[in-house]
Amino acid sequence: MPSQKPDFKRGQHGLLPAIIQDATTLQVLMLGYVNAEAFDLSINTKKATFYSRSRQEIWIKGETSGNYFDLVEYKLDCDQDTILFLVNPHGPACHRGTTTCFDE
Repeated sequence: MPSQKPDFKRGQHGLLPAIIQDATTLQVLMLGYVNAEAFDLSINTKKATFYSRSRQEIWIKGETSGNYFDLVEYKLDCDQDTILFLVNPHGPACHRGTTTCFDE
């Protein structure tokens, strides 16, 4: 994993977008938002963890559904204000039961 950390000061309210991509198929699964706490939890637990803007709380993807994202690696964009999580998904990404949150 990269030694660089995201620049959370660049994000509105300390939140940065995180693109979630299947590490095997490279299919984009979803977009979530991450603050510094969620990022650190993701790195330490190897489970993709996000910040829910609607509930204003940390949430671990799969905590209620069992559809966890095991974090394989992360990458940062050139400005360090967007994160790419490469994951091994355990089940569908979308709450609607589809593989991806896009175009299904």
